[in-house]
Amino acid sequence: MINKDRFISRRDLLRTAGGGIGGLALADLLRAEGLQRVSPLAVQSPHFAAKAKAVISIFCYGGVSHVDTFDPKPELLKRQGETIPGKTIQVSQGTPGGLMPSSWQFKKHGQSGMDVSSLFPHVATKVDEIALIRSMYCTSNDHAPALYQMNTGFIQAGHPSMGSWLTYGLGSENQNLPGFVVFADWRGGPIGGAPNWSNGFMPAAYQGTPFRSAGDPIVDLKPPTEMTPERQQKWLRLLGQLNEEHQAKNPQDTELAARIRSYELAYQMQSSAVEAVELQKESAATRALYGLDEKPTEYVGRQCLMARRLVERGVRFVQIYSGGGNFTESWDAHFDLELNHGMHCAETDKPIAGLLTDLKSRGLLDSTLVIWHGEFGRMPISQRLNGRDHNPQGFSVWMAGGGVKGGTIHGATDEYGLNAVENRTSVNDLHATILHLMGMNHEKLTYPYNGRNMRLTDVAGSVIREIVA
Repeated sequence: MINKDRFISRRDLLRTAGGGIGGLALADLLRAEGLQRVSPLAVQSPHFAAKAKAVISIFCYGGVSHVDTFDPKPELLKRQGETIPGKTIQVSQGTPGGLMPSSWQFKKHGQSGMDVSSLFPHVATKVDEIALIRSMYCTSNDHAPALYQMNTGFIQAGHPSMGSWLTYGLGSENQNLPGFVVFADWRGGPIGGAPNWSNGFMPAAYQGTPFRSAGDPIVDLKPPTEMTPERQQKWLRLLGQLNEEHQAKNPQDTELAARIRSYELAYQMQSSAVEAVELQKESAATRALYGLDEKPTEYVGRQCLMARRLVERGVRFVQIYSGGGNFTESWDAHFDLELNHGMHCAETDKPIAGLLTDLKSRGLLDSTLVIWHGEFGRMPISQRLNGRDHNPQGFSVWMAGGGVKGGTIHGATDEYGLNAVENRTSVNDLHATILHLMGMNHEKLTYPYNGRNMRLTDVAGSVIREIVA
């Protein structure tokens, strides 16, 4: 054993390296005998057979206006400027105005005849692949708690995110890449930051790994130029030995176990992660499909194409954030809704439609669940300069692929789009349905913490059977 009270000599290093090589041989024998320490991301069997194997979450941070995108309300035009009878509406910012109709036209699309506004002309061509939920509601009127609830099931930070629950329950089909990958907007991350993709009280191995859309996918992934492969392997073997010795003395230290796994994964990712996001290998037609060669779709197009490449390689959960920072930089349209939603829809419409088209053409849509959502919707009344305030009481979310019944509409808001009134759908219901489509019973997927078995859906939630194929 190395004397840790002095510097490592060349002889010590050679002896350690030799032990490392022996350790590799032993690991190979253990692997052959099925005795090797199991990775926390090893593939697990679902509770029951399901089509969906991976999830791509497209999170429109800031709150998309449902009455301007997927939930037409003619009554807003008929009663423009009026107040809602018997309703006193409080807004988070500014003074509430009267009813404000949408600036965009709605048309029916596909065999299903689903109504979509002119903000999403490309996504509108995919409605027969989409199950639209028009009756979502959540708890909080503030961004951070609502983001946490949509991502983790709870309005408080500190709980595992949906991607963490899925990688905990199902593992990952590619041990050379993270099981849970996150792409942020170029303008910044969402309010609340990393707890939105946190592992919470689970082992750190289940947290989301942020990827970049350009350059190296992970900062400092490549070793320094003076670090040769041979030197790096010796260094990692020594580090691995010391870590294993420490872990043997501290078996309950999950942070240490995750750190050891992260070193192993980082080494594997030096080639795997770079290859997974090498978009120049894609054809010109595929790049055009996602809008990579034009503004303003290039950024989100890159993220959507990388998401397809990642799930194609076995990554379990990929989350893409559209919108970063505050107000106009996100979907948070408190003023000038036309500018805000016009910009963000132009950035995302073609890439999202391209993703659905590409997944289907490659036979991946049936096994990939695509979710389009935000943390809440927006009010049917005006605010400030033709903006809309937050609305947690009624908004729209859609899903496609992965066992979803395309061309269906579930639930409805009232005639103004203020409240969900028909088949009201909670965040717990949405999460229960996502887990079900992935082959997981939301009541059985639990993790022991603080004296109780915790769930993504807490003590509530029902599967939305009407949208399951």
